[in-house]
Parts: sequence; C-alpha cells; structure tokens
Amino acid sequence: MAEYPQFDGLLLQMASQLGNAGAGGIEALLDVYFSFLGRKTDFYSGDSGGKAKALVLKKFEHHYAKVRKVKEAEGKRKAEEAAARAPPPPAKEEPKIVEIEEDEAPPAAAAAAASGGGGGGAASKGPDVSGEDSGDEDHPEDAAGGKLKPNDGNGANLENYSWTQTLQDVEIRIPLDCKVKGKEVTVVIAKQHLKVGKKGSPLILDGALSKAVQTDECTWLIEDGNTIVVSMDKVDKMGWWGAIMEGDTEINTKKVSPENSKLSDLDGETRGMVEKMMFDQRQKQAGLPSSDEQKKLDALDMFKKQHPEMDFSNVKMGGM
Repeated sequence: MAEYPQFDGLLLQMASQLGNAGAGGIEALLDVYFSFLGRKTDFYSGDSGGKAKALVLKKFEHHYAKVRKVKEAEGKRKAEEAAARAPPPPAKEEPKIVEIEEDEAPPAAAAAAASGGGGGGAASKGPDVSGEDSGDEDHPEDAAGGKLKPNDGNGANLENYSWTQTLQDVEIRIPLDCKVKGKEVTVVIAKQHLKVGKKGSPLILDGALSKAVQTDECTWLIEDGNTIVVSMDKVDKMGWWGAIMEGDTEINTKKVSPENSKLSDLDGETRGMVEKMMFDQRQKQAGLPSSDEQKKLDALDMFKKQHPEMDFSNVKMGGM
C-alpha cells in the first residue's frame, strides 16, 4: 500500500499551523481531513456511512499494525544490543591436561593395548572427543542438504542482511555502513523481484524473489538512519519461505516455530487450513497417517463393525 511520502511536508506544515493556532494538533488535522471529505467528495454518501466507517477502520488497523511491528522490532533490537554490551561472565578455569608419554602409560592401559582390548583383535573405542560435528540440531547449518537452521524469527541471518517471516509476511533488515536519507537509497519491489541499495553504489539485493508478494501491501523505511527495513506481504499465506532471494542458502522449513506465526490474525477458514497443514506435516515426519487418511481409516473401521461378516483382509486404502 503506497505511503505517499511526497506529501509529508505539506501535512507537517498543516499540523504545525493548527497547533500554533491552538486548534489541537493531530485532532484538528483529522477534523480538517474528514471535513474536506464531507464537503468536497462523496465519501460519506450511500449505505448510511457504513462503507466509509469500514474503510476508515480498515486503514487504521493496517497502519497501526505496521507501526506496532516496527516498534516491536526496534524493542527487540535494542534488547539484543543491550545484551551484547553486557559484560561477559567470568571465564571458568580450564582444567589442566597432563600429557602422558607412551612409555609412561599405566600398566593396566598398556596391557589392554597389547592384548588388543581383551582378545577382540581391535582396541575398544571410547567416546568420540574429536570435535567432529555430531549432528547437533543447534548447529546453524542443517546437515541435511546444507540448509540453515531458522533464526528466532523463522528466517535467517545472512552476510548482507537478515530476514524473518510469519505465514502472512516477510521482513528484511539491511544494515548500511553510514547514515542515509530516503532519497539516497533505491528500493524497488515488484511481484517477484527486489532491488535494494544506496544510490551510486552496487545494489545490495538485486534479483528474483523466491516467491511472489503483494506489491500494494509492501512498505519500506529507514530505521535509525542506517538500516533499511523492507516489509512484504506474501501472496501465498499457507506456506513458509525457504529463502528471500533465489539462489540464497535456504533454511530448513521443517524446523520453523509455528507459534511465532500469529495464527490468531487469520480468519477462521484460513486458520483451520493452516492448522491442518501443520498437523499433516507433523504426522508425515512421524510416519503417521494424515488427517484425510485417518478419516478414511476411521470410516473403514466403522464399516467393519457394521459388517462383521465381510472379509477385509485384502483391503488397501488408496494413497496410503
């Protein structure tokens, strides 16, 4: 949805004049705006004003949600910066390691080595302390296919930018090396293409998006003067993105955290479909039947009980 920053100067001038006149600042500015709509347009005509009221509430909720999202992100960032500035905990004293020469090995160990570990022909193998990656899920890179483990926002922290997502939208944060103003940056958002960078410098992002976005609901702003924040609404609100740009390293979407996805923001029908999709995904990972397959099994069990005289030993359920 367009922001029309070109009118900011005019609106600020109006608000300032109203404030200086003792007319009440923002409240007076709203009076001027709605008075104009009533005198010069047909905004209030038809439907007893119901459509006009619904439109005002829709626009209010849209912009309020964006401001809230920006403030939440800023609060999280400041908390992370404060945590980063906190002094580190005192270092624990490393245990001393005493190296033992081969000819100084204890008699029992020497005997075990000489006998091949008790007659087995090979020394017994102890715990692996080589430092090799054992497949711990906390490792930032998933061993399966080289995919990344999602960050706390179900996205990824990459070299030039970081991103987060819910089922409805994605947010990209691109830090810059200096303070800039809006006119000094380039941000072009197409349905499936994105360009972001400083004017006069190579673009930081320039390529195809991994999935399509709703361009009329996309916004961007400059935070703290040195971070470009791009918010984009997904076209497909039923699935997770593996990456922002085509060709970037993908995250493992099986490890996203659904509880971070604001399911309560969805309407009843869409929320039911999303919850069903998440349930089926968990069932598939556990080797269990999906919700549709379970319904077929339940129906078959009911039919068996109603017709005990029939032989169902060779019955196979399609798709299972």
